[in-house]
Amino acid sequence: MDLGELQRAFLDGLYSHRIEVVIAAVVATVALGVIAWRAGWFEAALRHPGRTAAVVTAGLAVGLPLAWYLASPLWIRTELIEPGPAVILDVADSTPSRATAPTFDRTMAPSERPVTGIPKPTPFAARRVSMGPFHGTDEFHFGRGTASLIETAPGRFTLRLDDFSVRNGPDLFVYLSPSADDYAKGALELGRLKATDGAFGYELPPGVDPTDFASAIIWCKQFSHLFAVAPLESA
Repeated sequence: MDLGELQRAFLDGLYSHRIEVVIAAVVATVALGVIAWRAGWFEAALRHPGRTAAVVTAGLAVGLPLAWYLASPLWIRTELIEPGPAVILDVADSTPSRATAPTFDRTMAPSERPVTGIPKPTPFAARRVSMGPFHGTDEFHFGRGTASLIETAPGRFTLRLDDFSVRNGPDLFVYLSPSADDYAKGALELGRLKATDGAFGYELPPGVDPTDFASAIIWCKQFSHLFAVAPLESA
């Protein structure tokens, strides 16, 4: 296990056991308060109000933003609806039809016959390459909706999330992963999660082969924790 994997494992374990960590922190704070009271630290603090105020202010300056960063996603929800491709065809239904040659009366003079020219190409219709439903990673981290990889132009692909909803959290990003059920080396970052609810998409970089990926995931970069995953199967 390299340093990066060790760091991800540590942060993931820290986040997964956040309740136990909070309880341990509260117990440690109470124990420290008892020790401080018995050692006479509170009396010393009252004798030096300026220093005490500076220490308390510094603690609040660090603690309050950290508490907001970790706790606010529990009640903050956002919604975004982006229009999707006008037409979506499954791969099996996307075989182009043959062009029909024009007909004309053979008794017509050559100058009167219509000029056939080259048949016009059929406009490209977006096609769904693969798709799968989202699910959360545990009872707390729910995930709902559908992830679809759609070819929107020849060789250009978009990851589309529809009827989507996920538990909010800090530092959430959308990835395509080579693994069907987790983050894995070689995962492709598509961008920060646009909203906790709705329907929206992410364009894949040019040249990316969508068949290299087995799932779409919602990943917390700060704590290296998986929130939701959608295994992708051929449409």
